[in-house]
Amino acid sequence: RRWIRERSHESYAKNYSVVFPHDEPLAGRNMRTDPLHEELLARGCVFQERQGWERPGWFTPQGTAPVLQYDYYGAYGNQAHSDYAYGRLLGDEYTFDFPPHHDVIKKECLACRGAAAVFNMSYFGKFYLVGLDARKAADWLFSADVNRPPGSTVYTCMLNHRGGTESDLTVSRLAPSSQASALAPAFEGDGYYLAVGGAVAQHNWAHIRTVLQDQKLRCQLIDGSEDLGLISIQGPASRAILQEVLDADLSNEAFPFSTHKLVRAAGHLVRAMRLSFVGELGWELHVPRPACVPVYQAVMTAGAKHGLVNAGYRAIDSLSIEKGYRHWHADLRPDDSPLEAGLAFTCKLKSAVPFLGRAALEKQRAEGLRRRLLCLTVDEKVPMFGLEAIWRNGQVVGHIRRADFGFAIDKTIAYGYIRDPSGGPVSLDFVKSGEYAVERMGETCPARAHLKSPFDPDNKRVKGIY
Repeated sequence: RRWIRERSHESYAKNYSVVFPHDEPLAGRNMRTDPLHEELLARGCVFQERQGWERPGWFTPQGTAPVLQYDYYGAYGNQAHSDYAYGRLLGDEYTFDFPPHHDVIKKECLACRGAAAVFNMSYFGKFYLVGLDARKAADWLFSADVNRPPGSTVYTCMLNHRGGTESDLTVSRLAPSSQASALAPAFEGDGYYLAVGGAVAQHNWAHIRTVLQDQKLRCQLIDGSEDLGLISIQGPASRAILQEVLDADLSNEAFPFSTHKLVRAAGHLVRAMRLSFVGELGWELHVPRPACVPVYQAVMTAGAKHGLVNAGYRAIDSLSIEKGYRHWHADLRPDDSPLEAGLAFTCKLKSAVPFLGRAALEKQRAEGLRRRLLCLTVDEKVPMFGLEAIWRNGQVVGHIRRADFGFAIDKTIAYGYIRDPSGGPVSLDFVKSGEYAVERMGETCPARAHLKSPFDPDNKRVKGIY
């Protein structure tokens, strides 16, 4: 009720306000906080709000900036906050140029690329899929083959019947157990642990529940989002840091990429996954709620001599676009297919296993792609945010879905879908043969098209090769 009351007021009060790229609401805040909230607040965290969750945006060197109770902008007899640090930092970002905190985010990004960064991703949705028909459900729901041995983790999409992407997520195969724990329910047969971005967790939950119901599959979908934290340690020094915290061998041979294990971190049992959403050597620690603070503190203590820094989602946005990783809701939507988005590798089309959306993908592949997601880089130091027009050989062929500044390559990076104005399929030759530009605020900037990620195109860094 508080959330509805406050947000209804603020949305009305700001109805005619200019929508700036990095604005955040002041209403309905601190509704869902994870166990590290106070710890990070004390370290200068400036929070963002997503689906009711407070998640780290970036870290200010100017002291603490707590989000205060909503003041209704001084209306209805409320006293407006004076000297409101969070509101002041937010107001400084009301610009369509690079924000004043651009250099702060740059330091977080370059620390991750050069040493290590810790990201609190606890707001993620964390679901368990178990039951008699769990394997049948996984085969049908997920575009990739997730039926690998327990201990494996697979990046996959979930599609609709049109072949559009309803979600991208990681699915980890679990070993059956008769004993429930903080890290897994008790189950027999097949079980899967799903991790998905917190802003779209409810959408994922609803999609999975609908499919299970429509297919009459005997499964349980269990929500562990509030019970677990997620601490991600990424960067070339991550292995050296975590080797001091985890009681496991973290070598490539003992702990390969895309696998997970139950290990002890500072004496607490956690699920460690070797994954990256920023394109570096790194691990995610899925931690029971009571253990989050001691595990985080142990990581920070071990990382002090390795240059470990706290970083937020503004850095994740920059690092992930630099590596070419997709964001659902921006690069991927329910009307975008994984073939168009360059994610054909997530689809088990070479197998005979049926899955939701397969028929639509096969039809699309046979007829040729009518559009394709393209990476563009701009040498000019100009900010871009999405919806900018893409020009090819003097014709508009699409618009930018997502853009950010890549600090390691020192360029603006943008992704958008392009079409052939003639109406034909968009071939790789069509992509490669064009001269591109991106139009921003009425001015065009020359752009270069990339068929691979402009940063670490050979994928060496996630394998620990530096």
